Amino acid sequence: MNGELYIKKLKEAYEKRGLADKWNHVFDIAHGISKEDKELLLKEYPEFPSSLMEILEMIDGTYWRQYRDEEVTHYFFGSDVDDGEYPYYLCSAKDIMDNKDSASNFGDLFYYFLEEFDEDFGPFIDDKIQMDADKLKWLNFSDCMNNGGTSSLFVDFTPSEKGTKGQIVRYLHDPDELKVIADSFDEFLEMLIENDFRFIHEDD
Repeated sequence: MNGELYIKKLKEAYEKRGLADKWNHVFDIAHGISKEDKELLLKEYPEFPSSLMEILEMIDGTYWRQYRDEEVTHYFFGSDVDDGEYPYYLCSAKDIMDNKDSASNFGDLFYYFLEEFDEDFGPFIDDKIQMDADKLKWLNFSDCMNNGGTSSLFVDFTPSEKGTKGQIVRYLHDPDELKVIADSFDEFLEMLIENDFRFIHEDD
């Protein structure tokens, strides 16, 4: 799977749902990341997924992203939430760099999981995830339609011994949960394609 193919199929899914005008408008005004931003991302994340980079080279984010004189919000991904129907935005290069330390925010979740776990209210944490917040290296590439307050998606470069480097972690709030939903970014894209982009709705 590569980023260009994913965008091609995503475009077809928007067209299939009668949303071609919305898609075309976004891509008419959007642009990809700069050479400087690409260098910053690769310096911060040497193992940056190539397919994600290909996507960013075509469009530098859809999460309240300013292009020309217009602010764009455009659904780009889904996950396992609501059987794949819950939508997420694509973070820009700036968003990714601004949130490069966001994994450290989950320290409290790890504490409660290890010390005060509640069978009904969690938090619930996949055993493929390392629970030392100081050692985590996560790439926040997507936030949900609720501006990340409900769910966010990460590439995890520091998994537990049971996990896989580059796995995709989905955070979900209330009850708080961290779950691995794919072993790689490419596998994540393939999952969305196989699910026929359920996160795109005709009334978007």
